[in-house]
Amino acid sequence: MHGNMKKSKSKLYVVLICCIIGGCASSGGASLSKASDEVLLQGDVQSLFQGAAKLKHPRLQAVELTTGRPLSLEAVGVLAVVGNPDLKAARQAAKVADAQVLAAGLLPDPTINLSTDIRQSGPDKGNGWATQLSYDLAAIRDRGVAMRSAKAAQRQARYDLAWREWTTAEQARLAAAKTISLSETTVLAEISAHEAERLLSLSLAAQAKGDLKADDVQTRRLASLDAAAALAQTRKDLAAARLDLDNQLGLRPDTALDLASLDPVVERALSYRLDAEALFEAARRQRLDLLALEAGYASQNAQVRKAAMDAFPSFQLTVNRATDTAGNVTLGPAVNFSLPIWNRNRGGVAIAEATRDQLRAEYAARVFATRAEIVALCDNLALARRLWLETDAQVRALESQAAAATEAGRRGDISASAAEAVQQVLRDRLAARAAIRQSLAEQMISLELATGAPLAPNS
Repeated sequence: MHGNMKKSKSKLYVVLICCIIGGCASSGGASLSKASDEVLLQGDVQSLFQGAAKLKHPRLQAVELTTGRPLSLEAVGVLAVVGNPDLKAARQAAKVADAQVLAAGLLPDPTINLSTDIRQSGPDKGNGWATQLSYDLAAIRDRGVAMRSAKAAQRQARYDLAWREWTTAEQARLAAAKTISLSETTVLAEISAHEAERLLSLSLAAQAKGDLKADDVQTRRLASLDAAAALAQTRKDLAAARLDLDNQLGLRPDTALDLASLDPVVERALSYRLDAEALFEAARRQRLDLLALEAGYASQNAQVRKAAMDAFPSFQLTVNRATDTAGNVTLGPAVNFSLPIWNRNRGGVAIAEATRDQLRAEYAARVFATRAEIVALCDNLALARRLWLETDAQVRALESQAAAATEAGRRGDISASAAEAVQQVLRDRLAARAAIRQSLAEQMISLELATGAPLAPNS
């Protein structure tokens, strides 16, 4: 009898060891080099177009895009959400919250404790052995509050991801607006540099004939150098803006994108009725980062409840079965519980409540900053509108003057340099107007970013 018992116990130990070894096994993941290669392969415009048609987002609409058509600012934002490499990594990180919800809903496994007493000497002829089966009842008690906390944390993670996607889309739109504006400014700078070089060549030819003094030639040489330097700086800024846009969209550097005009967003910026208070109230309802903070606060509330529950005794039920060296078999239950006399989890409760108060303060600070940001953007947009009206009036007046000066230069009534001076003043004002157009577009995009959703047309 004792021999059979020893064999059964040996088999039990072998099974237990195999289970432990099997539980330690893990599956291998894809290599990092392969993951980076996949990102590089996906960095093309056609794959972005396919992803843009399938986008699902609470604030952005999917768009159907085809090659050969200029990209609107809205399309650029959607493409950034699809292609941005950082967002791809963030989406994987957000899946951790889903796994935490699964983990919170799982009940713990029972614990088995096996032991044996090998007889060394004495009148008894057998060995003793014992088996304990234990289960933590506190896990059942805490399961409900753990699920509420995990689900709220899951909502927070999803809102945080959606907010990050929204901000990335708006940042890409800002980069696109800057690229469009700098492209227009570069054209004007190229014309100015060409005309300055042409006038310098004419001046050098006139000086060779003795018709122009050296001082005048030097003045035009400096003007040509200034125009060339301005053109070089503008081209540098344009290249940086294009590179930034490519990075935002997850494209290879120097990918050529055909961007549409800024006219639609500029027209909205000039005509939108600014109501800072109404925009702030809309932001409080729809900003995804505020919704994420609310979900985080709900999750922490559940953690406070969990800490308060931990102040009460936590029970563990155990069933014991044992055989001593004399062959006596015993069976009996045991209950283990903590006795809340001194600790009572007061430290855990204090930490949970302090964390909840911190989240409340962060939410209040975010709301305050949102109001201030919206008010500042409305003021800046109103100022940009006034500058636009003034500069646009100046451009219209200079256009007629430049046309008249060009005609007078053609007739010989004024010198070529005098006619070009009027043209240069016009180009300077056109560049200033282009900068204000960029500011109007950026202020409008930033206002959408601050309110947390596309701005509905004024009724």
